[in-house]
Amino acid sequence: MTPVPTVPLAVALDRGPLVLDGGLSNQLEAQGCDLSDDLWSARLLADDPRQIEEAHTAYARAGARVLITSSYQATYEGFARRGAGRAEAGALLRRSVELARRAAGAVESEVWVAASVGPYGAMLADGGEYRGRYGLSVAELERFHRPRVAALAEAGPDVLALETVPDAVEGEALLRAVEGCGVPVWLSYTVAGEATRAGQPLADAFRLAAGNDQVIAVGVNCCEPGDAERAVEIAARTTGKPVVVYPNSGEEWDARAGVWRGRATFDPARVRAWRAAGARLIGGCCRVGPDRIEELSRVLGGAAGTGENQ
Repeated sequence: MTPVPTVPLAVALDRGPLVLDGGLSNQLEAQGCDLSDDLWSARLLADDPRQIEEAHTAYARAGARVLITSSYQATYEGFARRGAGRAEAGALLRRSVELARRAAGAVESEVWVAASVGPYGAMLADGGEYRGRYGLSVAELERFHRPRVAALAEAGPDVLALETVPDAVEGEALLRAVEGCGVPVWLSYTVAGEATRAGQPLADAFRLAAGNDQVIAVGVNCCEPGDAERAVEIAARTTGKPVVVYPNSGEEWDARAGVWRGRATFDPARVRAWRAAGARLIGGCCRVGPDRIEELSRVLGGAAGTGENQ
């Protein structure tokens, strides 16, 4: 039987920090997958779902206790461009949750599943998630997000990860889109310094989630590791909620050349400062693989993997 945690994720966070997984795409590439497609890793939901399950399993075995699904770039619009109708697209979205849940069974510890709801810019496949300012209203963005939120929620994840959000306008739209879906959420911005990618002060962006009981954590992801600590402090102070943080490796993507440049600056030792500032969900994003997640799990200690009090 597919394992389901015995306590809600919010309860587990009250007991102690939990380790998130790392970048799904880099693990898929390490497994030999070709992701040169507008759908990115979401293409494999249709073409080779076994690879996605194997990637999730690698992170679970490395110590991740929350697995983020492969639905970041999965949208009805994106699947339609590949000829998939709405029924098929909905099934693929639900499959992303099922694959992560199955991978959770590879370890004895409880593992929670976070269904990824990526930003509108991810669907554009042009780097728009690092700019925001799409020229769309809150209502238009809400209409875009609501159908796939419904499909993902139907599959029964433990939480919806509203992640890599570049713009407070989209943050507001996402929070509206998840209302009534019956699943708790976390809201995570991609940032530069102390502002969203669209330039809004982080305190203003986080304030959208303050007082919203459906939001069990707020924070940042897909950003420079050096920006994370200050962002964690702002998120905790502004909302009083547990903080989620999962930055990139620190390398930079050269889109023209199609290569990563620079050196990795993600250091698992940083997590002590993140935790002290209020972080309770801690992992990595792009270019952070199972080896780093295993190190992170060791740094946080056994209670990070079990949700026990410390």
